[in-house]
Amino acid sequence: MRTGQHRRSFLKAGLAAAASGLVPAAARSAQVSGAGQPASPIPKRTLGRTGQQVTIYGLGGLFTVSRHDRHEQAVEIVNRAIDLGVNYIDTAPWYGNGASELNIGTVLRKRRAEVFLASKSHNYTYDGTMALVEQSLKRLETDRLDLYQHHFLGKLGTLEQLRQKNSARQAFERLRDQGVIRFIGVTAHSARVLADALEDYPYDCALITLNPARAVMDDPQDLERFFRLAQEKNVGVIAMKVFSRGALVKQGFTAEQLLRYVWSYPVATAVVGISELPHLEENVRIARAFKPLSEEEKARIRAIAAK
Repeated sequence: MRTGQHRRSFLKAGLAAAASGLVPAAARSAQVSGAGQPASPIPKRTLGRTGQQVTIYGLGGLFTVSRHDRHEQAVEIVNRAIDLGVNYIDTAPWYGNGASELNIGTVLRKRRAEVFLASKSHNYTYDGTMALVEQSLKRLETDRLDLYQHHFLGKLGTLEQLRQKNSARQAFERLRDQGVIRFIGVTAHSARVLADALEDYPYDCALITLNPARAVMDDPQDLERFFRLAQEKNVGVIAMKVFSRGALVKQGFTAEQLLRYVWSYPVATAVVGISELPHLEENVRIARAFKPLSEEEKARIRAIAAK
């Protein structure tokens, strides 16, 4: 991988601070509620063996954030999320054909130290991943990724491919050795595929589909196995497809029901793409007031979703 002077100077100055945790948001971003009292912070959880404290609500890089033609609105959403205390941002070069990374990068140019940044490689070869990460770093206007993930295991690539010589897995390890990425993760829509991945390799994190309707979720019968392995191996779990691209809200579920359901599982954070700024603010309000559901309450929501 080619490394420029900017990257070298950044790594020398910044990686030591980053390794110890995220830099707190600026004081100007503090929120108030009621009679001038500080708002409750978004709860945080430990992201598995990474040791990082991340907000239970994370910003996903899809929808408005991934639109080339809505750059100003996307930048406003990302800035507002950080202002509200969100410290986990997830993106991928696939999202909006690079628009998601470009829009997020406009904000991170000045606010990189305030967030835990995750992106992905949809190429399962060594050379392909090296080319993609170079592109992602340029778009995101940064010299490091906190988490780099194999994108959509089981669809875009297989474990067998990752075991081969000159695979993306070897590229990830090289990038980690170089200090370009800090942690290695894997994403999939299948609980079985992800469980197999955790048995195959010591991943730091796993991104999984999770919602009460089990929409866009393959092999849900393996969900218990996945969570058991994740806990045994101290893997940081990130949830996605909480709203199933809005389909579950159209079916009558509220944002609060869906988010509380997912946060009542042993996940560190749930990433949600945003179409409009009020949706972001409502989701953050729900996160700040979060109380876990009982197993009985979760079962009732699943039963409603199954009808």
